Amino acid sequence: MKTELSETFGIEFPIFGFTPSEHVAAAISRAGGLGVLGCVRFNDADELDAVLTWMDENTDGKPYGVDIVMPAKIPKEGASVDLNELIPAEHRAFIDRTLDQLGVPPLDEDSARNEGVLGWLHSIARSHVDVALRHRIALIANALGSPPHDVIEQAHQHNVPVAALAGTATHARRHVENGVDIVIAQGYEAGGHTGEIGSMVLLPEIVDAVAGSAKVLAAGGIGSGRQTAAALALGADGVWMGSMWLTAAEYKLGARHDGKPSAMQEALLSATSSDTVRTRIYSGKPARLLKTKWTEAWNNPEAPDPLPMPLQNILVSEAHQRINNAENPDVVAMPVGQIVGRMNEIRSVADIVAELVSGFEDSVARLKTII
Repeated sequence: MKTELSETFGIEFPIFGFTPSEHVAAAISRAGGLGVLGCVRFNDADELDAVLTWMDENTDGKPYGVDIVMPAKIPKEGASVDLNELIPAEHRAFIDRTLDQLGVPPLDEDSARNEGVLGWLHSIARSHVDVALRHRIALIANALGSPPHDVIEQAHQHNVPVAALAGTATHARRHVENGVDIVIAQGYEAGGHTGEIGSMVLLPEIVDAVAGSAKVLAAGGIGSGRQTAAALALGADGVWMGSMWLTAAEYKLGARHDGKPSAMQEALLSATSSDTVRTRIYSGKPARLLKTKWTEAWNNPEAPDPLPMPLQNILVSEAHQRINNAENPDVVAMPVGQIVGRMNEIRSVADIVAELVSGFEDSVARLKTII
C-alpha cells in the first residue's frame, strides 16, 4: 500500500490517524502510518509542549502531525469570564437538571473545574501552532477549514505542509486557493464535525475539484482494508481515520486504572452503525456523536437550542468532565462516526494497522480476479 503521499511523508502506509491520545498517535506512527495528535484539549501551551516532547521521544524517529481548531476568520474574543457571561442562565439550569436526572454526580470539591476547552479559541489555537513548530512535526491539520493565511505561511516557512477538512468540493477549492497542501474529504459518516454529503459522492467530487493542485485524504466511514481500497480507488492519496482508534488498547484518556476498557470504550464496543446522531450540542457546530441518554436529553422539547461555538463548548465542558468521571456507558458524550459498528473489540494500534493493510491487499487481489 504505497502512494506518492506516503513516500512524501516517509511513512510505510498512507494511513493518517487522528486522535486526542498521544499514546495512540505515537503508536500509529510506529506502526507505519502518521499519527496526528488533536491539540484542542490543551488549554496550556506548556502542557502541549511537554506532550510533544514525549511524542518526539516515543515515535522511533518517525513523523507525526498535529490537529488544531482554528477558523479562517478571526473571531472576537474576550477573557473566559466574559465568554461565560454570554451563556444564558436557562442553559446552565438545563445542564444541572439533566445531569441530576441522569444520575451523574457532581465533581468533588477538590476537583479542578473545566472552564471550557480553551483550545476552541482562536488565540489558543495560534499558541498550539507556535508550540508545535518547535518540535519535529510533519503536518498541521485544521479541523475548521483553511487556517488564516499567515498561519499557512508560518507552517510553510518550517517546511510543514498544511491539511484542512472539507465537506464540499467548493470548500476544497477554497482550501487550495488559500494555500492548503492536503484536502481531507470528510463525508457525512464521519465522527466529530462533519458535513452533509456521503463519502462515496464527496470523495470523487473533491478529487476532481482539486486535481493536480492538492493531495486528497479520504475521511468518514473508513475502518477496514476494504474501505481503504475503496477510498484509493475513488482517487484518494490516503485515508484519514479518527473513530477507529478510540477502541485501541493504547487509548489512555479516561481509561480505568484496572486496565479494563473505559466506560466510553464500553459504550462504543456495544454500539451499532445506527447509534450515532449529528447534532450541535457538543461544540455549537454540527458534529456526529454516539447516541446516549445525554444526546437524547437534548432532543426533549424543554431542551434549549445549542449555543454557537465556543459558547456551547464552555457550557458543556464541566458536564463532560462529570460524565467522564461517572464512568457510565449509558451517559457518555463522545464524537464517533458510523464506523462504530465495526469497533467491537479492543485491539492494539499495530493490529488495527495490520488489518487495514491485509484487508487492502485482499481487496486488490479480488479485484484483479474480476478484471
